[in-house]
Amino acid sequence: MSNLTVNGRSEAKKFDIKQWAIYFIMLGIFIVFAIFLRERGFLSLVNLMNIFRQTAIISIMAVGFTFMLASGEFDLSIGSTVALSALVGALMLQRAGIALAIFAAVAVGATVGFANGFFVVKAKMPSILATIAMMGIIHGFARWITHLQAVPVINDRFTYTFGGGNVGPIPTLFIWTLVVMVIGHIAMVNTLFGRKVLAIGGNQAAARLSGINVSRVKWLLFMIMGMISSLSGLLYSGRLHAARYTYGEQDLFTIVAAVVIGGNSIYGGTGTIIGAVVGSIIIGMVNNGLILFGFSVDQQVIFRGVIILIAVALSPKGPKE
Repeated sequence: MSNLTVNGRSEAKKFDIKQWAIYFIMLGIFIVFAIFLRERGFLSLVNLMNIFRQTAIISIMAVGFTFMLASGEFDLSIGSTVALSALVGALMLQRAGIALAIFAAVAVGATVGFANGFFVVKAKMPSILATIAMMGIIHGFARWITHLQAVPVINDRFTYTFGGGNVGPIPTLFIWTLVVMVIGHIAMVNTLFGRKVLAIGGNQAAARLSGINVSRVKWLLFMIMGMISSLSGLLYSGRLHAARYTYGEQDLFTIVAAVVIGGNSIYGGTGTIIGAVVGSIIIGMVNNGLILFGFSVDQQVIFRGVIILIAVALSPKGPKE
């Protein structure tokens, strides 16, 4: 009995160490860059705010992707959804007010999520295959509706609210990230919905036997992910004062890296929202530091690939094991 108690304490202690490791890693990277890049402006307020601006949209999508991963599913169409939502929102902004533009963009994400949920839940397709197919369809639509042309966004109120403004020294993008992170964290940790998501990812059969409507939860998750992608598209448009079909193309790789680096298992059953956001900030810090060190874009891509390989290798295997 005493051995079990000792072992239990030991396991709890190990879990605590792993739980806090990501924060120590972030602190360690920050300290190293602060020392070696001090003369190159790493610690300047402008540079630190730039890191937050560059990571904000990735952080927001990482929140949604954490829920997907926690349930044991993937949504690979999020980048294309970002682009299509941004374009639809920008086109509506030219013809109507801000409210209708936001509604139209979010409706795009909800529709894409509904379609993904249908193919996964009703057609029983693997989420990877269903969302890859949807990614191609959406990308084609994004290219088609604007004939590869950018759509300018010149509404000052829109651009200020969605990513282009500042509240004092704080970018509105940071505020959006904070709001989404807090809502996501509360939903994952303190609500019945979050517990259902984790239960489904941990053991789907057991979750179904316990009375959880697995199909409904998964369908809802795909719709939420689609709407979060739409919000990200609006933020891209507001920050860059235009919408383009290329938005989100390279984001999926970074989002997956951020979520896994943040301590989430690719096997489902675990979900730390704050960890995912911290993972995004770590990637942003590393990218920023590599630029200040003088590394090329190609070398940065290689470095990010190494990071995600290490993160996946060290990823917890989830409660199934």
